[in-house]
Amino acid sequence: MKGLLQRVRGARVEVAGEVVGAIDQGLLVLVAVEPEDTRASADKLLNKLLNYRVFSDAEGKMNLSLADVGGGLLLVSQFTLAADTKSGLRPSFSTAAPPALGEELFDYLLGKAKQVHGTVASGRFGADMQVHLVNDGPVTFLLQT
Repeated sequence: MKGLLQRVRGARVEVAGEVVGAIDQGLLVLVAVEPEDTRASADKLLNKLLNYRVFSDAEGKMNLSLADVGGGLLLVSQFTLAADTKSGLRPSFSTAAPPALGEELFDYLLGKAKQVHGTVASGRFGADMQVHLVNDGPVTFLLQT
């Protein structure tokens, strides 16, 4: 499972002009599910998302986690993140999970996040989404389980 984590001052997801998920300060995470992923992969990714130290402490060092600062978590499914781009000039999606598995594990990740973290929002799985964000830093990391 991959999560492209972006520290944001604010972010929102729209579907057909309607805001379906939004947060203020926190993390926007684009999530890709791969065929070998399991619920354990989702649990591991969620642990990293909540505890990865990407927020600045009083000295300006990245020592604080999302849990420490109480920021929002906006999860957005993005199967293209799992694309194989090693050869040619067109991405291959053979490395992405089938839609049913992708949706099952994304929904599991979202549900677990809502159980353990205060502010959690999401896009809509499989929808044509427009993602708006103010990347803070910019700070972006690719996390893999």
